[in-house]
Amino acid sequence: MHISHRQHFFDHLAQTSDFPLALEIEKAEGVYMYGPDGKSYMDLISGIGVSNVGHRHPKVLEAIHAQLDKHMHLLVYGEYVQGAQVQLAKALTDTLHVEAPDPSPFGLIDNVYFTNSGTEAVEGAMKLAKRFTRRREFISCYNAYHGATQGALSLAGAEFFKRNFRPLLPGVKHIQHGHLPDLEKITDQTAAVVIEVIGGESGVRVPDAGYLVALRRRCTETGTLLILDEIQTGFGRTGSFWAFEQYGIYPDILLSAKSMGGGMPIGAFMASQQIMKVLKTNPILGHITTFGGHPVSCAASLAALRVTIDEQLAEASIAKGELFKSLLIHPEIKEIRGKGLMLAAEMASFDQLKATIDQCIEQGVVTDWFLFCDNSMRIAPPLTITEAQIREACATIIKVLNS
Repeated sequence: MHISHRQHFFDHLAQTSDFPLALEIEKAEGVYMYGPDGKSYMDLISGIGVSNVGHRHPKVLEAIHAQLDKHMHLLVYGEYVQGAQVQLAKALTDTLHVEAPDPSPFGLIDNVYFTNSGTEAVEGAMKLAKRFTRRREFISCYNAYHGATQGALSLAGAEFFKRNFRPLLPGVKHIQHGHLPDLEKITDQTAAVVIEVIGGESGVRVPDAGYLVALRRRCTETGTLLILDEIQTGFGRTGSFWAFEQYGIYPDILLSAKSMGGGMPIGAFMASQQIMKVLKTNPILGHITTFGGHPVSCAASLAALRVTIDEQLAEASIAKGELFKSLLIHPEIKEIRGKGLMLAAEMASFDQLKATIDQCIEQGVVTDWFLFCDNSMRIAPPLTITEAQIREACATIIKVLNS
């Protein structure tokens, strides 16, 4: 008897909730995913911020195939000189030659440590901050999400996700994103502040520019490292290659992942050589990884980076985001927040939003909500989405709201 993929999904794939979408996808291209029956689904969430250059971008596929013809894994990270890794590291640091009115006291970022994911980038950055500052306290934001492993989970700003996994790392405090008085919690005991430039899972919270400037200055005053988590906002999502460029500040450590790989798994934490070099001694091999910086992922990432720059996807995302805002006008939509193509459309309740999302998926438009803001619709399509496709998606959402 033939057993379907769907049945195997429920029988053998570890589940993360009692109600997965269980949408079977056989193929994806550009902004569309396709089921086994050929039905198309427009992807308005980019696999949660991953497919910024679209699914299976031709130049990403070309880079993957070219690397496969050379080699795949050779040895643990940091031992062999591998073209894909060093070319990507150089290209990333080139994007970070940014002059800022409020810079890092440690200079421009020129060193990259590759990981397999955003969570691993967070973990590596936390170790780096502790080793460099010789401090143990971290500060992150309420309703922030930085990953699911134990160090990253310790930073999470919602007790609901943490309580059944305690004990976690001690010495983690929380502040409100965008709330100036809370910056006084940053002291000479704080190793690092880990913060998203724009709050992601809290429902796309855009701070005033003055807040991030004050945060940068407070970190500098107290000798605290500023770790900017651009795992969702990086690679053009908000209107510039890195979101921090729009605020006149510069990080001490920068985190990237998700869209960085063009659909392949990769992440990174980046810092100046002055900071990064502490991982080399006392102990030697202070941070190690087997598959971090996998050459195929690095080749894909370099192609995604070049596509983002060459096709001016960051710049184009501003007008595309404004088009979404202009078209999603409806009494049931209370507010649309965000920058570029990182948007949240707020509704009255989770029940209303969930019903809307379910009907949109039935109509061939995939969207979602946020971990810590379940009454807001996530709108973060591939940056390659066209004006016509935006109009089609918005027409479907409005049609559903009117039904």
